[in-house]
Parts: sequence; C-alpha cells; structure tokens
Amino acid sequence: MKTQFITNDAGDKLAVILPISKYRKMIKDLEDLDDVKAYDAAKKDNAPSIPIDEAFEMIEKERKAN
Repeated sequence: MKTQFITNDAGDKLAVILPISKYRKMIKDLEDLDDVKAYDAAKKDNAPSIPIDEAFEMIEKERKAN
C-alpha cells in the first residue's frame, strides 16, 4: 500500500494519506472488530437471552407501535 505522511518542519509525522479504498476497508474492519468485541462482552454477561426470531418480532412490534 502506498502511504504518504504529512510532517512538520522537524520531520515529525502528523498525519497519513492513504488510498480511499484502503481507508474504507480499514473502517469496515474496525466495525467488524467492534461487533466481535460486543459479542464477546455479551457472552461473558451470562444474561438471559431470547431466540433471534423472537427478538426481531419484538423489535418490529415496537417499531409499528411508534
């Protein structure tokens, strides 16, 4: 990947310039990582859970009620 840096007069790196496609992939990967972290946290919680179909039904009913 071709990466460019913006530096100050002393040569310290201040910012990075990268291709937009690489930026978008990086953002997607970070979002996926957030999902994994949320899943791991939920598994540790040991709170009671409900089947996904039931959850979707509850969400849909609430949306229609508002």
